[in-house]
Amino acid sequence: MKTAAIIPTRFASTRMLGKVLMDLCGHPMIWWVWKHTIQVREFDEVYIAADDERVQRVCEKFGAKVIMTGTDCGCLIDRLFQVSKIVEADYYISINGDEPLLEPEVMKAVLPDHVEMDKPVVRGLAREFTNPAEVIDPGNMKMVIGKGGYCLYHSRSPIPYPYTTTQFSYKKYVGVELFNKKALEFYVSTEPTELEKIEDIGALRFLEYGIPIHYDMVNSCSLSVDTPKDLAYIRGALIKKIEEEHSELRKNS
Repeated sequence: MKTAAIIPTRFASTRMLGKVLMDLCGHPMIWWVWKHTIQVREFDEVYIAADDERVQRVCEKFGAKVIMTGTDCGCLIDRLFQVSKIVEADYYISINGDEPLLEPEVMKAVLPDHVEMDKPVVRGLAREFTNPAEVIDPGNMKMVIGKGGYCLYHSRSPIPYPYTTTQFSYKKYVGVELFNKKALEFYVSTEPTELEKIEDIGALRFLEYGIPIHYDMVNSCSLSVDTPKDLAYIRGALIKKIEEEHSELRKNS
């Protein structure tokens, strides 16, 4: 099984322009994501998919392999498809470039135990919300997962609705997804569907066409950077992590 991990970036982010190059403890945000991704031994290759030469220059300077993709890509799946025309793999794993706290052990949880080539394969990761305020934020994708780990629906609204009980956990999308080439080819050869356009969630195209999406539940502290508040929180988390690593090194020296 050959795997290619792709970190898609979009410099002109609608929420925070150029956020992947913002400084976090002396390194650009994208460096942290790349550093954690290359630690996953199960990933045969790791690339950063960039749409801006500024991102390309910075990433190549710290040693990353960069593939330039078009600025006209509507979403990360379009960007992955462009990469798939250059890089051959059984599976393409998308790692969100704005989640610098994503742990290597979490990333590899998305990998299946066998290769499926005859039909589209789409897999992802999810975790339980820990902050109630995040549930009502439309920037956070929620999902309902049925028996066997298959997604029933994605939404920006809190789902399911707590009509009879609140004794359940809302589930949140984690920024790691896996596709085989058939899934990528299907996506770029079809038009956006009604629910996809209403919610602005690309994964709904697969569900509306009856293509299953499997989710594995993980424990993760990952958070996407969408606001200055998110950036400050992640900077603090990284400082704490660095201090803990230095403390451990001093103990062992």
